[in-house]
Amino acid sequence: MNIVVLGGKGVVGRHVVDRLRSEGHEVLVASRSTGVDIVTGEGLVDVMAGADVVVDATNATSFTTQETYDFFRQGTDNLIEAERLVGVTHHIAISVVGTERIDDSIYFRGKRYQDAQIRKSGIPYSIVHATQFYEFLVAIIVSAERDQIVQLAPAYIEPVAADDVAALIAQLAVEGPLNGTVEISGPERERMSELIRRFVTSMEAPCEVITDPHAPYFGARVDDRTLLPGDDARRARTGFEAWLAQSEYARSSW
Repeated sequence: MNIVVLGGKGVVGRHVVDRLRSEGHEVLVASRSTGVDIVTGEGLVDVMAGADVVVDATNATSFTTQETYDFFRQGTDNLIEAERLVGVTHHIAISVVGTERIDDSIYFRGKRYQDAQIRKSGIPYSIVHATQFYEFLVAIIVSAERDQIVQLAPAYIEPVAADDVAALIAQLAVEGPLNGTVEISGPERERMSELIRRFVTSMEAPCEVITDPHAPYFGARVDDRTLLPGDDARRARTGFEAWLAQSEYARSSW
């Protein structure tokens, strides 16, 4: 099976590539560094020629600017157009749990546009809605930190390891399109502010985490339900402590 992974050097993409190659599949990594740009469309048709499956593991480089929405709008439109031209038979996209419930975030509006365009494209597809990656916790801290104070809402989250999400994507690539959406989360539920406080303490980072029900999450107001998956979500096995122990943030590796 020939598979193209866009964003194949990113947080999830690199795990998808490793898993599929270990199973003997022909996998082509596509990114700006290899001359492929989904926003401009450069290189898309050439890189996808002959592909059975295309995995879109790309992501915007910012979360709160107009460029964020433009990335998803232009990138998704270009991908779909190129896939139609070369006859791709399965499009897999990574999105976020809660996308359909958040209106006041330009990032989530962009993800919602992406989902809608894929569904009506006519190309067989699978959309994976994942909860926050453990690997994304640092980005949450950076977005909320002001003068060494990190203000975060006490919204519940069920974070997941990027490699566990990659395992599901690799499985879907082989098994075929869902023509629908599947959710995946980690095995543990915790309030975001409390989990980040534990993470900051473990890293011995010089900042203080404050719980604030009104604190925005990348510009959006969130409550206890906003970022949680449904009851039928797939539950990954890797918990926070297990992930942390093998991550670059473990104290033993400092």
